[in-house]
Amino acid sequence: MEAAMLASAVGFLLLAWVGASAGDEAREEAAVRALVARLLGPGPAANFSVSVERALAAESGLDTYSLSGGGGGAPVRVRGSTGVAAAAGLHRYLRDFCGCQVAWSGSQLHLPRPLPAVPGELTEATPNRYRYYQNVCTHSYSFVWWDWNRWEQEIDWMALNGINLALAWNGQEAIWERVYLALGLTQSEIDDYFAGPAFLAWERMGNLHTWGGPLSHSWHLKQLYLQHRILDRMRSFGMIPVLPAFAGHVPKAITRVFPQVNVTQLGSWGHFNCSYSCSFLLAPKDPVFPLVGSLFLWELTKEFGTDHIYGADTFNEMQPPSSEPAYLAAATTAVYEAMIAVDPSAVWLLQGWLFQHQPQFWGPAQISAVLGAVPRGRLLVLDLFAESQPVYVRTASFQGQPFIWCMLHNFGGNHGLFGALEAVNRGPEAARLFPNSTMVGTGMAPEGIGQNEVVYALMAELGWRKEPVPDLAAWVSSFADRRYGAVQQDAEAAWRLLLRSVYNCSGDACRGHNHSPLVKRPSLQMNTTVWYNRSDVFEAWRLLLTAAPNLTNSPAFRYDLLDVTRQAVQELVSLYYEEVKAAYMNKDLVPLLRAGGLLAYELLPALDVVLASDSHFLLGSWLDQAWAVAVSEAEAQLYEQNSRYQLTLWGPEGNILDYANKQLAGLVADYYQPRWCLFLEVLAHSLAQGIPFQQHQFDKNVFPLEQAFVLGKRRYPSQPQGDTVDLAKKIFLKYSPRGISGSL
Repeated sequence: MEAAMLASAVGFLLLAWVGASAGDEAREEAAVRALVARLLGPGPAANFSVSVERALAAESGLDTYSLSGGGGGAPVRVRGSTGVAAAAGLHRYLRDFCGCQVAWSGSQLHLPRPLPAVPGELTEATPNRYRYYQNVCTHSYSFVWWDWNRWEQEIDWMALNGINLALAWNGQEAIWERVYLALGLTQSEIDDYFAGPAFLAWERMGNLHTWGGPLSHSWHLKQLYLQHRILDRMRSFGMIPVLPAFAGHVPKAITRVFPQVNVTQLGSWGHFNCSYSCSFLLAPKDPVFPLVGSLFLWELTKEFGTDHIYGADTFNEMQPPSSEPAYLAAATTAVYEAMIAVDPSAVWLLQGWLFQHQPQFWGPAQISAVLGAVPRGRLLVLDLFAESQPVYVRTASFQGQPFIWCMLHNFGGNHGLFGALEAVNRGPEAARLFPNSTMVGTGMAPEGIGQNEVVYALMAELGWRKEPVPDLAAWVSSFADRRYGAVQQDAEAAWRLLLRSVYNCSGDACRGHNHSPLVKRPSLQMNTTVWYNRSDVFEAWRLLLTAAPNLTNSPAFRYDLLDVTRQAVQELVSLYYEEVKAAYMNKDLVPLLRAGGLLAYELLPALDVVLASDSHFLLGSWLDQAWAVAVSEAEAQLYEQNSRYQLTLWGPEGNILDYANKQLAGLVADYYQPRWCLFLEVLAHSLAQGIPFQQHQFDKNVFPLEQAFVLGKRRYPSQPQGDTVDLAKKIFLKYSPRGISGSL
């Protein structure tokens, strides 16, 4: 009986979208043909025949592609049941038959001539309805300053990787402005409420308000323009964009307009005080709740149309005012009923992070209250951190509600080589085989993108596989070959070492957040423990440098060499820090000065210089993106300050200090290095004077340095300088630990 109910719930969700995904085949076909031309150029694109045929998926109802042809000058025929399926089929051909790769850091698209033949006809159907992409936070950590050109590249990447369900949350503040004005709020009250661009993700989830704002009229107009183009392109591929819905959070000014309104002020979030946090939450049974929720969704869908899936998070990292199941059920019901009042076909996409983040609050009764308040099949749950801490296991597959197995992987958009590839490889199949499983998809939900591309390549491939990759070592060797466009044994060996070390995380260490001393405010309490042997990283570094003469023409190789060099320097910082700490504890000034001098005055400057050799690691690139969005000097300065704050202090008092740390040229030299220098000076002074080191006093003294960087006006280069290979080799020869096998 239970299994039948689960199947019914999942079946409802699947059937609900057969009609929604059965749009114009010709439009999707044209979209994929345009993608091929953008990706390969018009000449090579002429060698591919693309068609979209719904009948391909008639048997399973799941996205399906078919490949045939090629060889001897014959065109390669790519057919897909949707535009996304056709794009995924094209990507499969480029990857597995041509040895190509499409990646954030740049693509390797050297096509063999003639194009390789596909033996017979290769047909593949995805095992799941959905391949989901994004995290609410990704919009702030990675997408915030994007223009249409960058969005177009990303949507192409999504299509090629088979993504068919993704957030589309740009422009919603412009809609909220209309709603609040219609409700009677003043423009100044609205301006005071919205957070700045780099912090909108948390305002959208009710965690923050005001901080980093206000938003200008030009910002709203640009985001509306972007949203229309994003939605049009997503829909042209047959993707389902997820629009935002009302979760219950309102500006404090609502109490002026409706003096009798029943609101609860929630607690603060992220070490902010109530000037920027402490959201106001409407009581679920207050008549203003459906008024606000329905008005917003009506305005939103009038502007953008709808594909009937909406995202909302009422209690993201915020404890509800009551643990009573009746209250939690009522709060959930209020959100859902505001959706279906406007769209009777609405399905609610819920981030399951709340159940994982506060397990002490979300016991069985509380979870049941939320999951049971929405009809089965109308709540689609993202098991957001399933590669490390899956929630479906302890909730009996979310008690019958459909869910998507997600890999979160990255927190804050940090640099740092990291992954749990074994867990990622096995996880989707385990969830699919779980008793009475209601899994309907896989997903990638990083807080920030543009890092650890091997992890996302694997996860995207798993969205189309019915079983795990049988041999990850062989898979990662092939990944290296495709990435560089050449078979190079030293490069393959380097990647196998990375697989068994930084990409082999398991257990509690798999948080995906970089805690390296390099990017943290210095103290004597920093933990340098890692789950792998650092010698593997150093040896991979050496092997990549050994491979360099054969791969210097590969931009992806240069990027990876720099990334591994950056990681090796990060490891060296930890080792030098341990020497500094030991010398301080032993009251030995000379070794403290020696190790500290190498760390702060030689190694960090060398890191800054090598980072400057690649445009992906430039602070100037990040800041220039912010300036490009602005229409006035004042707006540009506000956006730059948003950008600097997010990377460093995050809030006005270092409220979430260094959470979104990056290793960028300029940031290392002007933010990380000065505070390391101060730390070492204070330690040396402490030893010389025979007085204890006081962390709280150091924190007070270093804060002005951190704040000076955030408020600074210095412009940074946005064009790379220097040769990555030469600079990486110099660092290796000077700093690599003794004992690394072989030589360059």
